[in-house]
Amino acid sequence: MVDWLIYLAASLAGVAFLLALARFIKGPKATDRVVAFDVLTIISITGIVLVALAEGRAIYLDVALVYALLSFLGVIVIARYLERGF
Repeated sequence: MVDWLIYLAASLAGVAFLLALARFIKGPKATDRVVAFDVLTIISITGIVLVALAEGRAIYLDVALVYALLSFLGVIVIARYLERGF
């Protein structure tokens, strides 16, 4: 039962990833692309966590945490650059 829910969540995350990727490619402004990039990284982190649950490997959770921290810092840097430059 739990495996079925993990696969359902992975499928929904895949659809969300494709929608966010479309916004990232199409986005008329740079701010739209930054937000879409942030959403893509969050969905990627979700995918890593789902793989960790499906495989039963806790080390993947550490990878997801490091990726989340780097993603957060990257989005902050890009937002500051778009706001007023370096």
